[in-house]
Amino acid sequence: MLITVSKEDHADYSRLQAAIDSIPAECAEAVTIRIRPGIYEEKITIPASAPPILLLGEDSEKTIITWSDNAHTLGPDGEPLGTFRSGTLNVWAEAFTAENVTIRNASGPGTGQAVAAFVDADQAVFRRVRLLGDQDTLYTGKGKQYYSECYIEGDVDYIFGAATAVFESCHLHNKRSRGYITAASTPEDAAFGYVFLDCKITGAEGVVDVYLGRPWRPYAHVAFIRTSIDGSITPEGWHNWGQPDREATSRYEEFGSFGEGAAAGARVSWSRQLEADEAANYRIIAILDGWHPEGY
Repeated sequence: MLITVSKEDHADYSRLQAAIDSIPAECAEAVTIRIRPGIYEEKITIPASAPPILLLGEDSEKTIITWSDNAHTLGPDGEPLGTFRSGTLNVWAEAFTAENVTIRNASGPGTGQAVAAFVDADQAVFRRVRLLGDQDTLYTGKGKQYYSECYIEGDVDYIFGAATAVFESCHLHNKRSRGYITAASTPEDAAFGYVFLDCKITGAEGVVDVYLGRPWRPYAHVAFIRTSIDGSITPEGWHNWGQPDREATSRYEEFGSFGEGAAAGARVSWSRQLEADEAANYRIIAILDGWHPEGY
């Protein structure tokens, strides 16, 4: 099934949510929603009942889904939305894929938690997607997730959650000094949390003292493998969130980092530099337990 969305004429729908809502409840086949360039000011929900959906843009720079809720925004019930209802794109359905689009939370810096993509679903795939925000840009709730050639920006905990997620050839951009890239809440029994493969970390002009991560929950796992790291990252690399007991349970790892911010010898003592044979086990098919979305 193919559905087209455009802000101009000659498409099935002019609004993305209307296109999603048009999918019949009994539909079991994969659905492609082709989005033509434009700015779509909408808060989008992919319901848990949806079949596999491919949200396909033509150009991520010109195909923009944007909204501006934050944790303090009042909902229909008159109560603040909180972090988990602030998302611009909210994915609950398994086997969802987005390609060549921008997903933005335009709430702005200093407004608190404001999620661009809230992804609480297994086998979610994002390819060549720009995720724009400030605090809590990307929430990875559960399951296995895969991000390829994505641009992800933010300032505080801007990649956070419990999912096992691979970030391959992604660009992470720090917008503010003394921030944190990751806030993993990896379950105790999970072999992997966040694994960054061949990624790049940059900071805006003047940005310094950014941490690679801090443990949202005690068993946070984050590994940066062959990562280009600029000077925005603080030499110690990792923060314990003011809870020293989490130093014994968190697993923070690096291998082959390079660039001004790599500083392997200056990292906190409770993080690890992997050996080559250990890093060789960080293969996508192993991390994602036999699922290999990179081959699609």
